Amino acid sequence: METLTTFGVAGLLRAGAAEIRAEVEALPEEVLAWHPMPGEWCVKECLGHIIEAERRGFAGRIRVLLEHDGDATLVSWDQTAVARERNDCDADSAQLLLEFLGLREASVSLVASLKPEDMGRGGEHPDVGHLTIGEIVNEWVHHDRNHFKQMLSNVQDYVWDSMGSAQKFSQPR
Repeated sequence: METLTTFGVAGLLRAGAAEIRAEVEALPEEVLAWHPMPGEWCVKECLGHIIEAERRGFAGRIRVLLEHDGDATLVSWDQTAVARERNDCDADSAQLLLEFLGLREASVSLVASLKPEDMGRGGEHPDVGHLTIGEIVNEWVHHDRNHFKQMLSNVQDYVWDSMGSAQKFSQPR
């Protein structure tokens, strides 16, 4: 199985940012802060998680691996505690988006700068074991799309009750 090139990953990260930006800019604040169920993230909290995952998990880990000649020790982070501390549901969506877009621009540059020989550089993560830069960039693409789907599902759930009889178009036959 072929893997994505760093050019391909950079393009997908850029495309993901454009999708997220378009969705967040189009939604009213009420929808951005709406929770589909108690304990589930609103759109702004999904965005806050993507920001922290970018900073701590993806770009952050890649930078650590690039700084070490041998195997590095990677750290995990408490995503629930960080989300609680960030309190993104109450944050200004325009500021969250600016924070994300600034990080993403730097991340696209970072990924585009990776050389083929960098992809095998790795380190030990306490929860999942050995990780390489190649594995991290591919998981980054997956992670982005997973949380973008979550954002889209929130919006679908938000409008569901207002669809009335049109709900029948979306039900299995």
